[in-house]
This record gives sequence, structure tokens and C-alpha cells, in this order.
Amino acid sequence: MKTTRRLFTALAASTLLAGFAAPSLAADLQAIKDAGRVRIGMMVDFPPFGILDASGQPGGYDADVAKALASYLGVDVQIVPVTGPNRIPYLLSGQVDLLVASLGITAERAERVDFSTPYAGIAIGVYGGTDVQIADAADLAGKTVAVARASTQDIGVTEVAPAGTEIRRFDDDASAVQALMSRQVQAIGLSNVVFTQISGVAGGRFEKKFDLSSQVQGIAVAPGSDALLAEINAFVVASRTDGTFDGLYQTWLGEDLPDFVKNAE
Repeated sequence: MKTTRRLFTALAASTLLAGFAAPSLAADLQAIKDAGRVRIGMMVDFPPFGILDASGQPGGYDADVAKALASYLGVDVQIVPVTGPNRIPYLLSGQVDLLVASLGITAERAERVDFSTPYAGIAIGVYGGTDVQIADAADLAGKTVAVARASTQDIGVTEVAPAGTEIRRFDDDASAVQALMSRQVQAIGLSNVVFTQISGVAGGRFEKKFDLSSQVQGIAVAPGSDALLAEINAFVVASRTDGTFDGLYQTWLGEDLPDFVKNAE
């Protein structure tokens, strides 16, 4: 009986504790400056935003932004590789001071972390051959368009395609891109990130026709990191207006920072 009672008490206590989320560890701006180093979490498997270069070092747009931010703060940078699933846990547990990790700003995520003013964005658009006349959705009539099945671009193309559009659905982006490259289709619904990866080998044969949707990305800090977030926001605003982000975007994505990012609050 005593053993059962002790077991019940232990289980009840553990259940009670499980109801309380572990507090996040806010980053202290002065502590970062005193240490002379900022630890920035970054994905290295999401080109062209995050990659490992030929020397095995983090590279890509996010890496360049992280380095520029550290320089703005007047400290060295330590880039910590993270993954999509563990990037927020790394931040909230204090393993990194902030994230420059292609983190899309959503209402759900904003309940867990504090976001900066947007510094990047991913756009979903319709792309096609430079010899194919498509200016807007109405011009898709009579055209064949490839998309990855059940993707954001599938939804977007389906919503705007007029009668007479043939939508061909493939298992993934790679298969849809192959259909475009081999001229099985005249256009494709695709993210600008994927298009950047194929444009270099396509010999300038394809171009963006029009945008379907977009999502902005923010630099993230743990709740309570107010002083640090204020400095990050000052850096982002300055870099969006002085051409810094335009230059980095041109390097890694072949275009200026999109207007939907520049004009975001």
C-alpha cells in the first residue's frame, strides 16, 4: 500500500510538472558584447540560404546576414548548425543567442519566439520559357503547367488558373522541373529558392512570369531578449535600405531583396 501510494504521488508530481513549460532563456545583449561573441543558429541544408561550402564552413545568404549582424553588434560570430525541427528548441534552451535560420514568420511560431522585422522571404510564382508569353494568370489558358502535387504552388496555381489550363501534377519539385526542362510543359509553379538552383544550369531559358504568394522570414530571439531584438531590428532596417541585403540577395538568389520583404513591418 505504501509503495503504491508513493508511486501515485510520484506520478502525480511528474504530471503536474509536465504541465509547466520550461522557461526560455532570454539572450542578454550586454553579456554578448562582454563575451565578444554571438552564437547564431543557422540551417546548412537549405540552399541558397544555408549551405556548407567547399571547406565545410557555413555559407549562403543566411551565413552572410549572420556575419553582417555580428559585425554590426561589434562581436565575433559563432555559427551553430541547426535543423528545421531543432532550431527553435536550440534557441529557447539557450544553446544559441538568436536564429538566422530561414524561419518563416507565422502566428504559431510568434507565440514561442520573438521575430525581427523581416530580412528575407520566399516567393511562390509561375515560371516559364522566355519564349512563352505569360504576363498574368489569364495567360495560362491553353498552357500546360507543372506543379508538385499537394504543394503550396499546386494550391496557388489551381486557385488562379482559368478554364483551359492543363495542370500536370508530379510527385515532387524535381520531377516537375524535369518536365519544364524537357519542354513537356510550358510553365511551372515553383518557389524562387528552387528556381535559383536550376536557373544556373538552364542557360537563361526560363524566367519568372508572375508571383502567386509569399512568406517573410525573420531573425528570431527568445522572449525577453528585448535589448538584443532592438539592435537586430535596427540592423535589419538599415540593411534593407542601404542596399546590403540587395547585394547579398543578388549574390545568392540572383535578384534584389523582394519588395514584399522591403515593405514588410
